[in-house]
Amino acid sequence: VQLQASGGGLVQPGGSLRLSCAASGSIFSINVMSWYRQVPGKQRELVATITSDGRTNIADSVKGRFTISRDNAKNTVYLQMNSLKPEDTAVYYCNADVRRAVLAPWVYYWGKGTLVTVSS
Repeated sequence: VQLQASGGGLVQPGGSLRLSCAASGSIFSINVMSWYRQVPGKQRELVATITSDGRTNIADSVKGRFTISRDNAKNTVYLQMNSLKPEDTAVYYCNADVRRAVLAPWVYYWGKGTLVTVSS
């Protein structure tokens, strides 16, 4: 199973970006999909999660500005980021809880990350 994140880049404060993360490979089912972010020298921080039936949880630091969504048919999760601030600058990682076969265990997989830089 591979997770490929995309959509990062340089944006000015107040701007928007949309991150995407597509899961591919031998996938039977995906439960929770999440976005994390990490600044060098700091711990990885949970940004948002979404379950297979669409229930979401957003970190207080980004609530009201970020939205998480997913397309189950495409095994893809999105993170819409609006009103970006310099403190949102980080490498953003996606994570998915995947079952590869009907009786297989659930396993967490990570994408390689995409850099978001918010700067004027």
